[in-house]
Amino acid sequence: MTHARQAKQEIERLSRELEEHNYRYYALSQPMISDKEYDDKMRRLRELEAEFPDLIFPDSPTQRVGAVLSAAGKTVEHRVKMLSLDNTYSDQEIREWHQRVVKGLGRERMEYVVELKMDGVSVALWYEDGQLTIGSTRGDGVTGEDISSGVKTIRGAPLRLQANPDTPFPEFLDIRGEAYMSREDFERLNQSRARQEEALFANARNATSGALKLLDTRETARRQLRIYIHSFGMLIGGKPLATQWDFLETARAWGFRVNEHRRLCQDIDAVLGFCQEFQAKRADLPYEVDGVVIKVNAFADQRQLGTTLKSPRWAVAYKFPAAQAATTIERVVIQVGRTGVLTPVAELRPVECCGVTISRVTLHNFDEIKRLGVAVGDRVLIERAGDVIPKVVKVLRPSVEPGRQVVASPEKCPECGGPVRKEKAEEVAYRCGNPSCPKQLERALLHFASRGAMDIQGFGEAAARQLLTQGVLKNIADIYDLDRDALLQCELFKEKKADNLLKAIAASKTRPLSRLLFGLGIMNIGEKAAGILARQFGTLEHLGQAKREDLARIREIGPVMAESIVYFFSQESVRRLISRLQTAGVNMTEPRPAVAAALRLSGKKIVFTGELESLTREEAAAQARALGADIVESVSRKTDFVVAGKNPGSKYFKAQELKITILDEPQFKELLDA
Repeated sequence: MTHARQAKQEIERLSRELEEHNYRYYALSQPMISDKEYDDKMRRLRELEAEFPDLIFPDSPTQRVGAVLSAAGKTVEHRVKMLSLDNTYSDQEIREWHQRVVKGLGRERMEYVVELKMDGVSVALWYEDGQLTIGSTRGDGVTGEDISSGVKTIRGAPLRLQANPDTPFPEFLDIRGEAYMSREDFERLNQSRARQEEALFANARNATSGALKLLDTRETARRQLRIYIHSFGMLIGGKPLATQWDFLETARAWGFRVNEHRRLCQDIDAVLGFCQEFQAKRADLPYEVDGVVIKVNAFADQRQLGTTLKSPRWAVAYKFPAAQAATTIERVVIQVGRTGVLTPVAELRPVECCGVTISRVTLHNFDEIKRLGVAVGDRVLIERAGDVIPKVVKVLRPSVEPGRQVVASPEKCPECGGPVRKEKAEEVAYRCGNPSCPKQLERALLHFASRGAMDIQGFGEAAARQLLTQGVLKNIADIYDLDRDALLQCELFKEKKADNLLKAIAASKTRPLSRLLFGLGIMNIGEKAAGILARQFGTLEHLGQAKREDLARIREIGPVMAESIVYFFSQESVRRLISRLQTAGVNMTEPRPAVAAALRLSGKKIVFTGELESLTREEAAAQARALGADIVESVSRKTDFVVAGKNPGSKYFKAQELKITILDEPQFKELLDA
């Protein structure tokens, strides 16, 4: 048994080591240990703190994980006002601002620091004697919301500053930055919410803002928020700093993340060059930016220029032109998902935006509609950035039609007339309460036949709708009872098309258990979780017999997922469905890779980008996983290979920057066959 004195020493050592590794990973992008070694140290620290709870320090790395808070709504008064920046929208306006700076300083030449303007949430962090004590939002610039617990889940925000003799940290530091989510993390969050039939977030900024204010900061931690530091409000003690560039370098030494795309410019032409460069690159960045921040470098010059009531005279924002267009909402339709969630979709008068004709946009949920105040006939502004799905930004001109009403949630399902309800008061999603709703069945059939699930080629929306209308399909298992005569009764099918679909249905019987599990559409169980469960239990029978405590032992399976799985298999209708699928010859096992093969790519982290020619990304990922590889979504220094097909995205350029091995499709196949 560990004595308290020994435990205290070990807790202090582990805390120092873990924060050092956080600093190297998040601030320097130079990890020194593997993920497993980091996890082992964190696990040991948790064990010690569980045994000696009085030795849990406020800045312990374990405190990032989050907890359920009892109340919210506390405010923080900023010691130094958080100002907003004036905006410029053209080269000419930047040059005009530069001339005002020249006039204010009485000289032509000065240095500027340029940084990307993150599209996130402004936060202020207070450090006292190097320890994080308070985190707050910008609020009205004078008072912000206390988000200390949420901020502590962000590993890029050190709980304790790095001690460095060359850059001693100050006694008190009020430092400012931008909290954000990466594009991939935001897409993954919305994909997860879509699979769970939850309302989607309109943008990453909203998801970040909401996460920071959650009472359950365990959920905040799961959102994997990030932060970039860009300025400070107050600094007492420590090494004097003369310039913005010095501050950014020093902040990095203290343990903060500063944006890698920053530049020290000797004249305004260099500033304009940076703005033009990243206006072209913005879609390739792994996070959302909406412009560039330009600052006079020397703090002495900043003090001489001063501020207005709202904005500093020594800094300005250049806003990238938004990909926006104005059009009219002609109709709002309600889509019913496979679990009954109602999603409002606006049908627009077609308009071109970024070279694409847009005629439909999702309105996400009825809370978003209420916030926007949208009604049919309104003229609205839509926005599209890069390849992101377009969204309604605001109402430009309300409809003048008599009886204009903001679109409200329906009381009855538009497809079957069943009752509409919210399962939980705090959720935003409305659901059709009729389990026999034909639209839910249609969506469930299409999900089952989709490429990521059973991959039944030829079973598309038109086929599903006709077969449902004919009364041939009443549940998923009926797919395997289809024959040529039944298909030929539908107008859509001729002999060849019917034969091809029957071949695809027969081929789907051989899919592994992981694909079947995903296709069954268990609430809260996505494609990745289905793969984990299939590999863990091996057969559908073993999974169906699993108890909550069995599932809780799997690190990636949380209590909500475990509850969904147990409930799913407890239903008599599900047991009948599985029995019919089994009788039809559908495979219900997960193949076990040979030991030698499993070791070949064991632990290798592989990222895919672009379009492969001879196989789908899903098939390529499955083959790599079968050899022990770990398929990850984002490129980091820990990535072993990036597999690049046609038209690769930003991951390809990130791999080049980090000198990660990039494989084309033939090289990837050689890796599999080695």
